[in-house]
Amino acid sequence: MRYPIAIENGGDDHAFGVVVPDLPGCFSAGDSLDEAIDNAKEAIEFWLETVIDDGGAVPSPKTVAEHQANPEFAGWIWAVVPIDLAALSDKVERVNITLPARVLRRIDAAAKAAGESRSGFIARRTLAA
Repeated sequence: MRYPIAIENGGDDHAFGVVVPDLPGCFSAGDSLDEAIDNAKEAIEFWLETVIDDGGAVPSPKTVAEHQANPEFAGWIWAVVPIDLAALSDKVERVNITLPARVLRRIDAAAKAAGESRSGFIARRTLAA
């Protein structure tokens, strides 16, 4: 899963502020642009872990273009943070499944396009159904 983040320009006297528009109340900051992006990943993972632990639904991210249309974010910098939902689970269970090679290739291509692992992609799609 790939979440767009909006980054408010920082400077010598203030940090780069980060908002995750798809996750209400999820925000972060950093003294540099790179630090702001790294901190945003941590904030997103924490936000999602809390929702998962509470039994809530994980919101699907919108596109950057959809968020850029919001005048609230005019002039902000945009980045995308990849999140592997499978990595957020406390309990991992290994399974062995058999799939046609054609199906597996399609799953792998879709997972790669979404910026996820195969397991993360299957888990997200299953939970969204």
